[in-house]
Amino acid sequence: MTQAPSTAEAAFRAALAERILVKDGPFGTAIQAHGLGEADYRGGLSVTRDQKGNNDLLNLTRPDIIEGIARAYADAGADILATNSFNANRISQADYGTEALVPGMNRAAARILRDVADAASARDGRPRFVVGALGPTNRTLSLSPRVEDPGFREVDFAQVRDCYREQIDALLDGGVDFILIETVFDTLNAKAAAFAAMDAGEARQRRVPLMVSMTLTDLAGRNLSGQTVEAFFVSLAHVEPLTVGLNCSFGATELRPHVQRLSQLSDIPILVYPNAGLPNAMGGYDEVPAHTAGLIRDWAEAGLINAVGGCCGTTPAHIAAIARTVAGLPPRLLPDRREALALSGLEAAFFA
Repeated sequence: MTQAPSTAEAAFRAALAERILVKDGPFGTAIQAHGLGEADYRGGLSVTRDQKGNNDLLNLTRPDIIEGIARAYADAGADILATNSFNANRISQADYGTEALVPGMNRAAARILRDVADAASARDGRPRFVVGALGPTNRTLSLSPRVEDPGFREVDFAQVRDCYREQIDALLDGGVDFILIETVFDTLNAKAAAFAAMDAGEARQRRVPLMVSMTLTDLAGRNLSGQTVEAFFVSLAHVEPLTVGLNCSFGATELRPHVQRLSQLSDIPILVYPNAGLPNAMGGYDEVPAHTAGLIRDWAEAGLINAVGGCCGTTPAHIAAIARTVAGLPPRLLPDRREALALSGLEAAFFA
């Protein structure tokens, strides 16, 4: 049975039709800027392994930091706020021995962002949307980690689906509006996440809206599992996401031709959030907010995007510059749906 769109989904679609929406920036580099020690991550929890770098655990142990970062993005003009839950799944948390804390991490992540979003909307009357962020996990369904055994997999589809289902249920319990499947390096992992979201929706007798975002691993425009941008779109169009797009990978300069290709194909709104340029020799990002915003203005004026934000290296200053830049510029017009059989493997094929 087709579920009617939620109030949040209807408001989101209406906002997308009126203007270019702005997504927030990353938690990872923002957290690094705080220079936290292992004790900050661990807090008062009884965990046996070193927790430094476990950013998702901070939802429980240092919610003040997560709230402060989210508030800075909201104050900078972000309409879309994503939870600090990129690795808050059982597979990724196994590295820290914190699998049992996964539901609590996600509920806390969602509640922190919900409070920030609602407070920002109460101040200025503009709707803010909270998305539950799902990272790709640190396992891949499409590729073997053993060169000598190409058929070997560390996980199977059911395990990844169940892992995502646990995370999605907790994010929904915490109050997110949508689920964002981001930084997709393996499209099969993304399909497992989408399947889990549909499962969760059926259990709740409601539609769980999805957003999907691919990450490229080379300038030719393929992800780690080998798919082109077009093939990725065809592979996931059937889940009818609210937005489809690209994130991380490179800066806006390197992403532009791939954004253009996706824009020509997709009859779904496009969300792109690039890094602040390419990393320097020390792994940092030197692209200043005005330069990033100028590149994104070019995207907007060319009619390529419906929503835009920042990934690695971007700061609230970058988000503020982007928000000022796209204000008043019209969103991308969606092309008519192509009436053709579309198939995808590593590449897409269309048959009229």
